[in-house]
Amino acid sequence: MESEQNGAAFTGMSRHHRSAVTNRTKLFAIEGMDGRLGPARRFRDILEQIECDVGGHESLSEGQKQLCRRAATLSFTAECMEVDAVAGKPFDIDLFGQLTDRLGRCLQRLGLERKPRDMTPSLQSYLQAKAVP
Repeated sequence: MESEQNGAAFTGMSRHHRSAVTNRTKLFAIEGMDGRLGPARRFRDILEQIECDVGGHESLSEGQKQLCRRAATLSFTAECMEVDAVAGKPFDIDLFGQLTDRLGRCLQRLGLERKPRDMTPSLQSYLQAKAVP
């Protein structure tokens, strides 16, 4: 009855017997949470982008989906801290560093890697920049 997209545990289960979070009709299993508000939409955007980076929601195991949610939570929290910092509010640099480090480890566990770009200027552009007074 149910496709294998949702894993073996849900084979044969009707959508009506699964949670709204599993069916992707709700973001969280909390009554009264409005998923249409800005913060919830931003969280959903981050989550979908991370899932896309690792192959798309339908191709992920439940463990990978859970790691994507944790990575989205860490990323969203770090963004909120950045907003506070720019607004001149108190900023806990140690907590921000911990969040960033844990986000990096979470993304590594998902298989995402840092791909450095060569930022070395060409000889011609370097010489042109030096020649400008």
